[in-house]
Amino acid sequence: MFSSLYHNIVFNPLYNGLIYLMDVFPWMDAGVAVIIFTIIIRLILFPLSKKAIVTQVRMKEVEPELKSIREKYKDNKQEQALKTMALYKEKKVSPFSSFFVLLLQLPIIFALYSIFINSGLPVVNEVLLYSFVKVPIVNMNFLGILDIGMKSTTLALLAAVAQYYQLHYSLASKPNNSFEKGSQMDMAQSMTRNMKYVFPVIVFLISYNISAVVALYWTVTSLFTLAQELYVRYHLSSITILPSKIERPKR
Repeated sequence: MFSSLYHNIVFNPLYNGLIYLMDVFPWMDAGVAVIIFTIIIRLILFPLSKKAIVTQVRMKEVEPELKSIREKYKDNKQEQALKTMALYKEKKVSPFSSFFVLLLQLPIIFALYSIFINSGLPVVNEVLLYSFVKVPIVNMNFLGILDIGMKSTTLALLAAVAQYYQLHYSLASKPNNSFEKGSQMDMAQSMTRNMKYVFPVIVFLISYNISAVVALYWTVTSLFTLAQELYVRYHLSSITILPSKIERPKR
């Protein structure tokens, strides 16, 4: 039942959207279609992504106060929890909102990845198409330069580099929950930092061993995520800094 709902509500509409894009714009090769389609979906998801990023930034801002509470009430966990929740309420921070936002996005993100990894392009699965979507002639020659139906070392490397920078800036905005060297929290933080080096290697290996269309999708996704991360963080810093720069009228 869950699988049926997933395909009917998420996977099939996204698959039809991609094919419809290539049908309506026959001049568009598969690579350009993947880029435009991925950006459209990411723009639709932007309000959710923005909320998660804002939460991460706000958590980073209250980190010194959280650390102070942990140290002050380290022998009284109940009081520590009460003070922490009071701080979240005072600063209007919802620490779990980013987690729930991610859960809402996961089915769509997974469906996009599945589409590109299992699409079988240039072959189109007519069984999945809606009645108003026609089977287009799929051109896999990206910009007349690269056949994205084949493996590509260049695109695989580009996907890995884009993933590294996306993680680098994303992890920089996450709060550092460790406050004691050698603790479990410190170990978890260390593993998180190492992820930005390990995961791009995994991305490269996956992208290299599958058709370049997956590498192209991964590159676009990482770059768009990086761009929205920088945009939201810059916007938040502008809001914070701007009031202090306004001069009060002289009496």
